[in-house]
Amino acid sequence: MKAPIIFSLIFLSMLLGCDKNSTHPVPSIPFDFSINLTLPSYSDLNGVSGWAYVNGGSRGIIVYRRGIDDFVAFDRHSPADLIGDCPGALFPDSDNYLQLNDTCYSATFSLYDGSPISGSEYGLRAYQTAWNGNQSLRIYN
Repeated sequence: MKAPIIFSLIFLSMLLGCDKNSTHPVPSIPFDFSINLTLPSYSDLNGVSGWAYVNGGSRGIIVYRRGIDDFVAFDRHSPADLIGDCPGALFPDSDNYLQLNDTCYSATFSLYDGSPISGSEYGLRAYQTAWNGNQSLRIYN
């Protein structure tokens, strides 16, 4: 007699505790690759505050070098695009490269940490990076 009541209470608490908005709107696409920073297309990443586009993820990836040994990588698919109908990808603002703009939904995001600045409740989908200290940067999820 106690088992059905306990099961019902557990099921009810799980049902009420679920947040339907907890999933990120940008799809998670598995990948694992490395880029060679000696190649001309990634030369901007050789200095702190440099950024470059990389193929991968949902709508491409932007990599930013925050410090000597600190890189971040974000998907260029805007989290403000909840239904995925915007054909464009996020791009750095011409007046402030640390701000990424979304032309479809007028949302803005921080390139430094991926947080939303305006127009979205979600931050950017971040990917893991591993710097070998020499010329290779691994980007993966």
